[in-house]
Amino acid sequence: MDIAYAAAQPPGGGGAGSAMTQILFFAAIFAIFYFLLIRPQQKQRREKQQMLGALKKGDRVVTTGGLHGTVVGLNEHTAVLRIADQVRVEVDRGAIARVVAAPSERESG
Repeated sequence: MDIAYAAAQPPGGGGAGSAMTQILFFAAIFAIFYFLLIRPQQKQRREKQQMLGALKKGDRVVTTGGLHGTVVGLNEHTAVLRIADQVRVEVDRGAIARVVAAPSERESG
């Protein structure tokens, strides 16, 4: 019989305070998730879209698969990369991970 009383809420109407505490707790958890996970991911996505939008012929790029090449052609959804003499590969623009500096730019910098 004592066990049932131990699980019950204490008398005195503590329900309103505990509800506010729970709301604050969930708000704090959401804020932590927003600032540590959601916001940085949105920033990365925005930066990648800007990089893909600024892509032009002659840029040296690396794909998500690790393939290095030079952009020789572009359209709305794909890019054509020259990866060796007489070797061209068409890849999805989203597969381009980053633009790298040309060897001559790296040596002078």
